[in-house]
Amino acid sequence: MFLFRRRGADSASARAVRAFYRSFIEQNGSEARARRLLRDWLSPDQRVEFDANGFFEVTGSHTGRRYRIHQGTMSNVWELDEKNEPKVGWCFLPERALAAGDVMLAQKIALETDEAAVLAIANRVSTRPPSRPRVVRRAW
Repeated sequence: MFLFRRRGADSASARAVRAFYRSFIEQNGSEARARRLLRDWLSPDQRVEFDANGFFEVTGSHTGRRYRIHQGTMSNVWELDEKNEPKVGWCFLPERALAAGDVMLAQKIALETDEAAVLAIANRVSTRPPSRPRVVRRAW
């Protein structure tokens, strides 16, 4: 029979293994893979815009309208007016839960290939950012 001495859970080697595992997941997890796939499908101009601002713009296939797709999965598509200001917000996404990059890629492809069908099923949303709740002060 062999007796092994168990090292504490906070040993340096255990911390190193946990750090390695975290970095592996960050680089190869579903969110990271989805983001890489999205970046591969973006044009060079869209990629620069996405890296700088967290959104990119696409042109609709039927009307030629401009849409801005923000980082996220819901209520993240805004139709732009002539001055590139948000005019109408749209919410449409795949039926099952996906990583944000995959949802954004699906939205991009849908608008660029069949804009009319997408807008027929999309919900309109406000382009205003959500307001923060007011703090109610009580007089004690």
